[in-house]
Amino acid sequence: MIFFVNFIRLNLNIPPMKNLFYFLIISFYGLTSYSQDVAENIPNDSLISIKEPYHFDQNYLADDDLPWHARRFKVNAGAFFPLNNTDIRVGTNNGNAGTDIDLEDDLGFNKSSTSFMGTFEWRISRRSRLGTEYFVLNRTATKTLQKEITFKDETYNIDTRITSFFDVQIARIYYGYAFLSKPKYEAGLLIGAHVLFADIGLRVEANQASLERRETFNFTAPLPDIGVWGEFVLGKRFGLSVNANYFAAKIDNISGRIVSYNLSLLYNVYQNFSLTAGYTGLNFRVDDREENLNGYLKWGYNGPSITATYSFGNHVKLYKH
Repeated sequence: MIFFVNFIRLNLNIPPMKNLFYFLIISFYGLTSYSQDVAENIPNDSLISIKEPYHFDQNYLADDDLPWHARRFKVNAGAFFPLNNTDIRVGTNNGNAGTDIDLEDDLGFNKSSTSFMGTFEWRISRRSRLGTEYFVLNRTATKTLQKEITFKDETYNIDTRITSFFDVQIARIYYGYAFLSKPKYEAGLLIGAHVLFADIGLRVEANQASLERRETFNFTAPLPDIGVWGEFVLGKRFGLSVNANYFAAKIDNISGRIVSYNLSLLYNVYQNFSLTAGYTGLNFRVDDREENLNGYLKWGYNGPSITATYSFGNHVKLYKH
């Protein structure tokens, strides 16, 4: 399923796009609920007894072998430390093309930042999983301009002191299917969407409120993606996971591209509780030309993360054959 919505409408609030995101979540859960596997019963005589607490030479992993692995539910929450690179241009179709603005260099935003991220995953069956991710980052900056900037209908001259903000939330939903599902490793395909809620603005404050100038715009951008993922058991307390996603499309006057990836190493502290250290990146660009406005937004963030992981629910059986 490929979809791409006319998602960037400058200087307008667009509640229907948020409604679309909620619709996507409900649709994904609805479409996958009927595919839940019937519980796979294993005859008692097919079980292989083991003497050691950790041993893979069996049809499936016993529940006590890896209490953190292959549980029905998994919750992740922690801190993310991205390095940002953000470019934007907002112009009009009456001959005002707008200025290419580097938020870090031209407006004084710090490249490094700290953010919250969280994930939730439900293993529907041995091969199917459904998950959500959430990321939030609010940034502000104040700088005296060193070059003239045109943003929408306003022009800000050199030596003008500008206060600006860039607030963004990213929610992701995905469905994964494991073509390989073994006790030591799993790998498969992903299909889902990143949904970006962004609000960007510039403000010049004078001594009198009547002289204040302010320009803002916000948008909601659903960015569908497809990708691959893999999970590997490295030892009794260690696990490795990786995923990569990509999508690019052009429909009418809108084009967009997204690339995301994640690599993380898990260490099981005790029973169902683990710590995860990872490296995450997302890079996207969207271009849009409307009746009165045109522009683009390009944003990339890449950096390390550290999260706490809690797994619960019954074990999903992973068979050797």
